[in-house]
Amino acid sequence: MQIVFMNRLTKSTGALSESFAQLWIGEEEGIWRLGWRDFTASGESMDSIWYEGSSWNEMLCVYRHELAVKMGEGFRPLIDGVFHEEDVPAGRNQEQLRLQFYAEQHSDEAIYEQLCAWRRSKAASERKAPYLLASNRLLRLLSSFLPYTPEELRQIPGVGEAKAMQHGEEWLEITGKAVRAHSYPLAWVHEAVDEETFTSWLYKQKEMKYKKQLERLRLRRVLLQGIEGGQGLDALKQATGVSRREVLEAVEELEKDGYSVERLLDQELGGVSPAELSRIWEAYEQLGDGFLKPVLHLAYGDDFAPAEGLDVYYERLRLIRIRYRRGQPVQPAAVTV
Repeated sequence: MQIVFMNRLTKSTGALSESFAQLWIGEEEGIWRLGWRDFTASGESMDSIWYEGSSWNEMLCVYRHELAVKMGEGFRPLIDGVFHEEDVPAGRNQEQLRLQFYAEQHSDEAIYEQLCAWRRSKAASERKAPYLLASNRLLRLLSSFLPYTPEELRQIPGVGEAKAMQHGEEWLEITGKAVRAHSYPLAWVHEAVDEETFTSWLYKQKEMKYKKQLERLRLRRVLLQGIEGGQGLDALKQATGVSRREVLEAVEELEKDGYSVERLLDQELGGVSPAELSRIWEAYEQLGDGFLKPVLHLAYGDDFAPAEGLDVYYERLRLIRIRYRRGQPVQPAAVTV
């Protein structure tokens, strides 16, 4: 095996001692191997194989995720730039991350729960997804820094003019009732944050990011193999361990990236009548493909309420939308010249 990359990492284990390890990538006859080698104080080594396979992209995802885990534990590399991307956010973005880190450690839990209750109530009354109103991260920031005025509110990352106008008064009504020990502006946070702890936290964020990338890559691989093997949605759901909705979302992404999913479309839409297919296609032509609910009502009627529920029909709309977006007719028989 030929070693194509190696890096040495160290970790402080006390005032005068440290442990070290090596991270390596090797290749032999088209097979990539990725490993981690721990060294004991006596110089002995122990290897852990993180990846062995033919996919460079999957190996790189595993490499980034596992390395982020180790760096979150305190290991630091001899060679910088180990993620093959900008490792440390700079300028304003890094200061915002410091605020986020501090907020996760020091949020007022009672205020956070009140803000979450506000979000649930608001989402229900406006029929919106809760995350569209405010993310968990934003609510943590609000519950930690407890703004009292609109000017203070606008110093919170994620609060722009639009959100301040829409929800600022309601947020301030909650945060303004809490007692706080800090002041504004928030420049003091920089000195309040321990650098080593903050750096480890940054790598934990990378760990979560790379874990999602790795899960997405592996999901796509299983889906492509399943579609090529003639599997339908039920079989793909079983093979991937995710919901049918997540399978469909991933299938739509595959289509956007240029992969063929036609075999799945043929299988899932084979039992749909030409008349139904044409109604759905015409609804897309009239309303566009941005939202499914108006298309459903136009194609099936406003009072459509089948005993089996609407999920199967929304799935049908999504599958047909794939063909609509690439401009392919629903089926040749439905095309008129």
